[in-house]
Amino acid sequence: MNHSISNKEVFGESFLLESAKAEQLFFNYAKEMPIIDYHNHLEPDVIANNQNFHSPTAIWLDGDHYKWRAMRNFGIDEQFISGKASDFEKFKKWAEVVPFTLRNPLFHWTHLELKNPFGIKEYLSPKNADSVYQKMNESLQAQEFLPQSIIQNFKVEALCTTDDPADDLSYHKALKNSGFNTKVLPAFRPDSYINITNPEQYLSGIKKLENVNGISIQSISDLLNALQSRINDFAEVGAKVADHGFEYFPDTTKWNIELENEFSEFLKGNIPTFSNPEALCGYLLKELCKMYAEKRWVQQFHVGATRNNNSEMLRKIGMNAGYDAISEQYFAQRLSVLLDDLNSAGQLTKTIIYNLNPTFNEVLATLAGNFNEGGMKSKVQFGAAWWFLDQLDGMKKQMNTLSNIGLISTFVGMLTDSRSLLSFSRHDYFRRLLCNMFGNEMERGLLPNDEEWIGKIIQDICYHNTKNYFEI
Repeated sequence: MNHSISNKEVFGESFLLESAKAEQLFFNYAKEMPIIDYHNHLEPDVIANNQNFHSPTAIWLDGDHYKWRAMRNFGIDEQFISGKASDFEKFKKWAEVVPFTLRNPLFHWTHLELKNPFGIKEYLSPKNADSVYQKMNESLQAQEFLPQSIIQNFKVEALCTTDDPADDLSYHKALKNSGFNTKVLPAFRPDSYINITNPEQYLSGIKKLENVNGISIQSISDLLNALQSRINDFAEVGAKVADHGFEYFPDTTKWNIELENEFSEFLKGNIPTFSNPEALCGYLLKELCKMYAEKRWVQQFHVGATRNNNSEMLRKIGMNAGYDAISEQYFAQRLSVLLDDLNSAGQLTKTIIYNLNPTFNEVLATLAGNFNEGGMKSKVQFGAAWWFLDQLDGMKKQMNTLSNIGLISTFVGMLTDSRSLLSFSRHDYFRRLLCNMFGNEMERGLLPNDEEWIGKIIQDICYHNTKNYFEI
């Protein structure tokens, strides 16, 4: 098939592909590769229950912080965002905003998601909001739009959800035994058990961990034993990843016997607060990293966000509602100390570092290169552009930094980090950008004019590196 580059509208087959070489790389090598989405926030119960979504808003707008932020920027009232307005009213308000998202990645993502899987090739606006809603709603009632069918449509070979250590993993167990062709693996996310931000909430979480383990947690050793038990349970269901998110990176060298005794008193309810949450976080993180190494898991560190900045909206609608920002805190030195300590003890597992502040791109890319070893490609990785940087400019900067300082040929590529089943289209977005970058440099003579050679590198970044690194 001849894919002409003359048609440059957003829905064109050659979207983002600016040269013949870019087209050749994408259509001949990248487009049909399976997806391994190794970090997302999909809900395993939705996948396991495999029920039709009740509306376009349910699959497309609910919980989508990117869209919520854009709607707030446009002055939409909160009742039409996270509030009690009807699904149709919320959809129509989003349709009002979409024409004004030009040059925001949401403009591209929105229309890519309408095109695949819904087959809608129109720009969304108030003029066609009613008909687009109706078309989406009709599609969502079909067998082809069940959650598992949507995942299969995107050629997803495996995906890793993000799961609380106290989760009983029943949905993952059900999926493992269901015959569903896509591997749905849990990922261990212990943030709420190593970070004390609110003492009451922390102790409530400890109760959940006690219940799932059937033990009492009254000391740091009890807590570590409980977390180890859950790591074992996660591994039995197929987990290969642990994930951590940090507003700041903790000092991993400050723990001592006095703090250990104080923490026991805190767990027993004898004192209302704990005096040094950072030391606790650093100690628990280091001990957990050792457990991950024993399992040959990949550990992922997401650093550089400052969360829940709007205290009034935190009070009204809760956490993780789109009121986060890029942090300016420096953390590389503390991260280096942790990696070095683990490496020196032979307990450093494969590690991916995701950075939200682009000021630190080169810092972290050079840091990652200090801890590689024979027999393994890029053991410590400078991870994909994340969150606010997950757009064309941010992805280019991340890949250019990785190319200049490390080896982009060993990069494990893209992930969605999303709560939406429709976000797998971001892999297509990434692959088009990747092929365009390589293809344009082939056209300019900066890379060899060897499609097979470069095409193999493209396929490695899109799929093979991920499959090998995570041992899926």
